[in-house]
Amino acid sequence: MIDKQLKRLLREIENETRLTAPFTGRPSLDPRVMQAMAEVPRDAFIPDGYRDLAYDNGPLPIGYGQTISQPYIVALMTDFLELSPESTVLEIGTGSGYQAAILSRLAKKVYSIERVEELAKAAESRLKKLGYDNVETRHDNGYKGWQEKAPFDAIIVTAAAEHIPPDLVEQLKPGGRMVIPVGQPRAHQELLLVTKDGDGEIKVRKLLDVAFVPLVNDEYKGSQLF
Repeated sequence: MIDKQLKRLLREIENETRLTAPFTGRPSLDPRVMQAMAEVPRDAFIPDGYRDLAYDNGPLPIGYGQTISQPYIVALMTDFLELSPESTVLEIGTGSGYQAAILSRLAKKVYSIERVEELAKAAESRLKKLGYDNVETRHDNGYKGWQEKAPFDAIIVTAAAEHIPPDLVEQLKPGGRMVIPVGQPRAHQELLLVTKDGDGEIKVRKLLDVAFVPLVNDEYKGSQLF
């Protein structure tokens, strides 16, 4: 049953990629990205009460006011990072660990920061249990990045920031790429591609209008689903 649901999901990701190509400029995604989407079991990163929806192409709640992103968005954001097997990636917003697991299949090392301590601990345990050994997690404020591990070939932010954090731009290598949603909760948000050239010049390109939960600066006290 899961194989059938997964194949349907992969087709939906491919269809949505084609539909949004006029905005993103990408009618298809890197086969390596699609392979990672096929290999990582999304149901393992979702609370029990939602696992029958694991292979639907939509976001799902994971507790503490946070969500696991729509698979199409996960794939698209990952694709725009243009990772190589030697890449070092910083993820802001570990959540349940699903995006980090996808990244781990494409990069040499993944560092992931989660502001909600309970989610950070659960994701660390889950990733280790599932064998994603090249992912290192940390409970901290994502706006500050991870200076000790910088610079990074790529940075991905999986919640909407109020602005592009300067610390993240600073921690991006020359030639690096960052994908980040920017905007206010329940208001206009844009998915942006931030690139830094060899001279350190920054360019920002809008990809899509999106809707993400806000990037947390303070501890969120909400109900736990895991």
